[in-house]
Amino acid sequence: QVQLVESGGGLVQAGGSLRLSCTASGRTFSSYAMGWFRQAPEKEREFVATISWSGAPVYYSDSVKGRFTISRDNAKNTVYLQMNSLKPEDTAVYYCAAARVLRTAPVAYDYWGQGTQVTVSS
Repeated sequence: QVQLVESGGGLVQAGGSLRLSCTASGRTFSSYAMGWFRQAPEKEREFVATISWSGAPVYYSDSVKGRFTISRDNAKNTVYLQMNSLKPEDTAVYYCAAARVLRTAPVAYDYWGQGTQVTVSS
């Protein structure tokens, strides 16, 4: 069992930056691939980024590539999402999730956090 808690969301102006954190409970964090997803109102949950248990490889959606960076610190049971050059279309609830295998599809993830709101004003 893995419990995930996200933090770091908030309100930021377009062009600004935020760093999201997701801390996991349990001693098996380092064996999981971790992903970030987001869901805007009336839209489906979409993939943002994922990172393998070792830190590489990493994958990004085309919409965030070059602006967002995913990383992890297994000693701290934490995965991060550094978000730069934010755009209003990045506004969504952001979720972290854990999976046994490195995938981009939400269905592949076994455990989910409660989400953190990110709002980017124009």
